[in-house]
Amino acid sequence: MPNDFRQNNSGFDLTYEKDGVYLTVHKSVDFSSRINETELLNVLNRKKIRNYNAKAISDALKSRDGQPVKIAEPQEEATVDASIEVIISDDKMQAYVKLTPPEGDGAPPTVEGIVQALYSKGVVFGMIEEKIRGLAENPVYFQQVLVAEGIPAENGTNGRVNFLVDIHKDRKPTIQPDGTVNYKDMDLIENITAGQKLAELVPPVPGKPGKNIVGTVLKAIDGKPAVLPKGKNVIVSDDGQELYAAIDGQLLYADGKISVFSTHEVKANVDNSTGNIKFIGNVLVRGNVLSGFEIEAGGNIEVEGVVEGAILKAGGNIILRRGMHGNGKGVLKAGGDIVAKYIESSTVEARGNINAEAIMHCDLKCGNNLIIGGRKGLLVGGTARVGSYVELKYLGSQMSTVTVVEVGVDPELRERLKFLKADIIKMEESYTKANQAITLLNKMSKVAPLSPEKREILAKSTRSKFYYEKQIMEYKKEIAEIEGLIQRGASGRIKVLSSVYPGVRVAIGSSMLYIKEEAQYCTLYSDGADIRIGPL
Repeated sequence: MPNDFRQNNSGFDLTYEKDGVYLTVHKSVDFSSRINETELLNVLNRKKIRNYNAKAISDALKSRDGQPVKIAEPQEEATVDASIEVIISDDKMQAYVKLTPPEGDGAPPTVEGIVQALYSKGVVFGMIEEKIRGLAENPVYFQQVLVAEGIPAENGTNGRVNFLVDIHKDRKPTIQPDGTVNYKDMDLIENITAGQKLAELVPPVPGKPGKNIVGTVLKAIDGKPAVLPKGKNVIVSDDGQELYAAIDGQLLYADGKISVFSTHEVKANVDNSTGNIKFIGNVLVRGNVLSGFEIEAGGNIEVEGVVEGAILKAGGNIILRRGMHGNGKGVLKAGGDIVAKYIESSTVEARGNINAEAIMHCDLKCGNNLIIGGRKGLLVGGTARVGSYVELKYLGSQMSTVTVVEVGVDPELRERLKFLKADIIKMEESYTKANQAITLLNKMSKVAPLSPEKREILAKSTRSKFYYEKQIMEYKKEIAEIEGLIQRGASGRIKVLSSVYPGVRVAIGSSMLYIKEEAQYCTLYSDGADIRIGPL
């Protein structure tokens, strides 16, 4: 009786007639249905066809004309049971069964046969009973069917800190309808009372182990416990799970820690009458800060008057109600944000955001966002290195003032990369010198024993060689990591709400653009290779 393999995309028939066994090879419908000689001979051997004519088979495969060709003398169709092939995934998490149909009166696949085939391949876990029974009752041939699946391991969840106070006050000043900026009512202070609960720990979730289909247990990673962000003037509960304020004062969240600080108030100017100020908490100056004086605060610095060529350093925020005339000597350095009406001819550094109406001729570093709004909204002259985003009205000036803006990477990373590239050259020179000394002393030792002094030099040079070798490897790794961050920093953007002028140089990530013509109401961004000027 005919056994039609075309139903399985094999493209041929085998027919058992009284005068012999006939092969019919059909014209291929597509490439997948085109059988080759090796595959066909495997089928003939499986069907136990005896003494077949190899030349007749070859000719039929070449012609593919759909005409029956006698390939063997008369014989009974052999009885061949269904075959079961087990395929296991590389990660040993899935097992598939591929069935080949029985021949003649051969037996179909059975549940026991499929299970035994799985056992023979080492599958002892995760068998899907309904799939196996379904295959035995309604066989699906020549297709891989999933019949066993492992359980993947589930990693746990790290613990976290639940903050019960506002650690991220919105420090952006309010712009009034007439375009002026309200620097008075910004609600920047988070008032804390002694004994107030500030934070609590949420415990980690342990992982759940898994198992693959060959019975191997898959380990899971347990979640790690969080650590309370304990800073200054705070108390940890007896069980180590809660954080409380020890004093009345102002909240400061910096460098991942919660602290509570009291405030030092200067009722007039910071001048000869006060001298330089260094205080663990917040500093409030009601008057001006005169040129040449310094204020260093562990918390925030707030100045209601004008800052001249002074140095202000704060662990938290710096708030200048009016502004700063730096005269090339002024310095503002904040661990948090800087808010000012204007800043001129100063060195400015903030790990958080910077908000102002005008910044002129400054060397500026901003870890997060630089927002220059209000009536002027002007950034002109100097260099601004910004971690994430810049928004302003005017960038540069009509006089083509040289202005440099770098966006997309924390400025400290760029400084670190500059240092590493300079220092690694010195390291490599020292490594080479140590290696040369070792080589020379080893040659000398082959001629005559080394003196104690030279043995000491050899030992010292060997230690230096291994030290510099390790340092160079660490430097190269860190350089590669920072350069990768700079490349990924191409997501930084500059939004210009009015005009950007010639004379401006823009760097976003590792891309750079010199502005040659004025552009208005635009967004500057990187497409991965170049900087583009697009609409707002």
